[in-house]
Amino acid sequence: MTTLEDELTQARPIKDTYLTVGAFDGVHVGHRHLVELLKAEASGAGCIPGVVTFRNHPRTVLGPGSAPPILTPIEERIRLLGELGIALVAPITFSREVSMLSAQEFVAVLAERLRMKGLVVGPDFALGHNRQGTPEALREMGRAWGFAVAVAEPFLLDGQRVSSTEIRQALAQGNLEAAARCLGRCYAIAGKVVHGEGRGGRELGYPTANLQVDPEVALPGDGIYATWAYQGQRRYAAAASIGVRPTFGKGNARTVEAFLLDFQGDLYGAPMRLEFVRRLREERAFPSVEALQAQMALDVEEARRALRE
Repeated sequence: MTTLEDELTQARPIKDTYLTVGAFDGVHVGHRHLVELLKAEASGAGCIPGVVTFRNHPRTVLGPGSAPPILTPIEERIRLLGELGIALVAPITFSREVSMLSAQEFVAVLAERLRMKGLVVGPDFALGHNRQGTPEALREMGRAWGFAVAVAEPFLLDGQRVSSTEIRQALAQGNLEAAARCLGRCYAIAGKVVHGEGRGGRELGYPTANLQVDPEVALPGDGIYATWAYQGQRRYAAAASIGVRPTFGKGNARTVEAFLLDFQGDLYGAPMRLEFVRRLREERAFPSVEALQAQMALDVEEARRALRE
């Protein structure tokens, strides 16, 4: 339990806390519903609201090889939760050791290291080994150990529960509208601009920024997209391509490339964030480079129109 205790100790809350625990991948509208209750409960008790979240998806430990792609890497999750008014975000590593902790052991660490005076959970929440820490069990612990437990009402969007799995499926299909509705914002990815094959500028006349993205991060389905590209404090309209460039043959690696519409300069090595606004078309092979160039010109204008709207 040393690693868990050490990670939580680093959080160093300045006063008593009300906490919630979970992966919070995506920080979607369902998560935001829980966060609003957390903030209200914490405020009423004179405590600060805090989220304990996992650096890695629990299935990397519980089902190696079956973990889903990540919607929000830990740095992005911390940023989004901070924007929602969460004063304390404590990331922990989900390890085999953590998975074997009983609900009582896990709660004891939260109380000791994070000064927990309240716990806010969803209706189907369960904590600890064998999911023994149900809301009912946690309430019993709270009565015995002196912390409050609040259970959020189920959150429904258009009559359906919102889940990270549903968002991943929508992204894989290129359905940005469905993903954005569940997220409460446009989906975005971040990475570093790296050297590609140089084909965009040399052969096509559209120099692209090749984005190196964490392979564990979920990408929208292959296609052409209208996006906003964020570089430092600047935002640029961009047409982005995700796919394997079939016009140039088979066996190409999947890439993320963005053509910044009104930019001149060198971005190599710089961090960039791409925010996906609209899918323009599917990726397809063209009979010639000239045919691809003609389509790219149309894509650029369509991206510009989409972003204006």
